[in-house]
Amino acid sequence: MNNTRLEFGRPVSGKRRLKDLLLQKDNCFCADCNAPDPKWASANIGVFVCLKCCGVHRSLGSHISKVLSVTLDEWANDEIDAMIEVGGNSSANSIYEAYIPEGYTKPGPDASHEQRAKFIRLKYEHQEFLKPGLRIVSDKSNLQSSISKGIMDSFRSTSGSQHTEGMVEFIGMLKVKVIKGTDLAIRDMMTSDPYVILKLGQQTVQTTVIKSNLNPVWNEELMLSVPQQFGLLNLNVFDYDLFSADDIMGEADIDLQPLITSAMAFGDARMFDDMQIGKWLKSHDNALIDDSTVNIIDGKVIQEMSIKLQNVESGELDLELEWLPLDH
Repeated sequence: MNNTRLEFGRPVSGKRRLKDLLLQKDNCFCADCNAPDPKWASANIGVFVCLKCCGVHRSLGSHISKVLSVTLDEWANDEIDAMIEVGGNSSANSIYEAYIPEGYTKPGPDASHEQRAKFIRLKYEHQEFLKPGLRIVSDKSNLQSSISKGIMDSFRSTSGSQHTEGMVEFIGMLKVKVIKGTDLAIRDMMTSDPYVILKLGQQTVQTTVIKSNLNPVWNEELMLSVPQQFGLLNLNVFDYDLFSADDIMGEADIDLQPLITSAMAFGDARMFDDMQIGKWLKSHDNALIDDSTVNIIDGKVIQEMSIKLQNVESGELDLELEWLPLDH
C-alpha cells in the first residue's frame, strides 16, 4: 500500500508525512519517559523521543537505535516508511513494553539520566520486556525496516493460539543461557566485538555485542519456541563491524534430541529429586568438548555444555539449556 497521500493533486512530502505521524495523540509524548512534545525519533525502532532520552538512544549505537531529528535531519523515504509502518509510540510500546514486571516503574519526564539509561537499555538493547520467545534482530542490510518488520510479524503472530504460530505447532520453550566465550578468534586489529546468534527453524535470537573482548562473559538468557519438528539448533558467532559486513567467528550445531526426549519422558520435573536423565555424547561429528548430561536440578530440566566452535581457528562457548513445557 502506498502511504503517500495526495494533496491538491501533488504527493505529500516525506517531511509532511513524518510530521503528520508526530501529531497523532500517542506520539505527542516521549515513548520512554512520557515527556511532552518529542522532536527526535529512532528511525529503525519507530518511536518518537525527547531530547534527554535521545541522548541515551545515541549511546546504544546506530545498530540498535538510529536517532534523527524530526525537524533538522534529512530522512530517507524508507526511514519514513518504516516509521509509518510501525505506527508510532503506542504500537511500538505494545511490543517493547509488553511484559514490564509488576512493581517496575517506568521513568517519568523528571527521571535522572541513570534511570533513563537503565530503562532504555533494558527495553531496546536487552529487550527484557518483550513477550516470551520474541527477540527483534536488526538486519544491517535493511536497518530501517528490520525492527518494524519484527513488530508487525509479532502482531500477526498474536492471532494464533498459545501453542501455534501460523500453522506451526509448538511443544515447548527452550531457554538458552549463553554464559561465556573463551579464546575467540581475532577479527579486528588485535581483538573482536563478538555476539552470538541462535537459529531454530524460522526463529532467530541474538545476544548483545561485547566490545573488544576475546573472552566475553554474556550470561544472557534467550528464548525460543520449539516446534514438533525441531531439528538442530544453529549457533553462529560474529564480530560486529560498524562500516562493513560482520565477520564470522565460528559456528556449531546443537542436537536438542537428548534434552527434549529426556524431558518429555520424565514429564513434570518438579516431581523428581535431582538426578541425571540423559546425555549427549561427544563424538568426532559434533562440536562437544566433553559429554553433556541432561539433569533435573531443583525441578528444572537443565543441560550444560561446552562447545568447540567449528570452521574457525579458535574459540569455545559455554551454554546452559533449559526445557520449559508449555503447561508450566
